[in-house]
Amino acid sequence: MQYDDQTKHRLKRIEGQIRGVLRMMEENKDCKDIITQLSASRTAIDRTIGVLVSTNLIECVREAEKNGENSEELVKEAVNMLVKSR
Repeated sequence: MQYDDQTKHRLKRIEGQIRGVLRMMEENKDCKDIITQLSASRTAIDRTIGVLVSTNLIECVREAEKNGENSEELVKEAVNMLVKSR
């Protein structure tokens, strides 16, 4: 699977958020502010997982249909991946 620049950019932004959280901890910032930033990071990670799973699922289903295969198992696997990620 090819990963597009937009997805990579998302991860770089998350990386920056995590660095910011570490900096906040080193500066002894308020716990509420740190939790807020960690929550935002987690949300961004969850959305990135969703994008990756859905993009991969689309590619796999198209390939399966092209080869005359049943794509039902692929959908089940994608749903399981999303459930496990939570």
